[in-house]
Amino acid sequence: MNSDWQTGVFDCCDDLGICLCGAFFPLCLSCQIASDMSECCLCGASVALRTLYRTRYGIAGSICGDFLWLGCFPLCTLCQLKRDIEKRKAVNAF
Repeated sequence: MNSDWQTGVFDCCDDLGICLCGAFFPLCLSCQIASDMSECCLCGASVALRTLYRTRYGIAGSICGDFLWLGCFPLCTLCQLKRDIEKRKAVNAF
């Protein structure tokens, strides 16, 4: 199953609630993402969560790419992941 991200990394304004949560409470957003994915919330596990999500939905990329995105744009990347989860939930594809 090949897929693509439902939103771009810099589409933060697509969901203002997620954007504000990511900007002011990134650890809470990270824990919400882990909970959505039925994983445990550990500090520094964002790369693993993004990689797991990508492989689960057949989204192209690599662990190295996930590391770079999260290293350079951590808040935008977390928000992208949460928006993608919400969009897939809305169409019962999560």
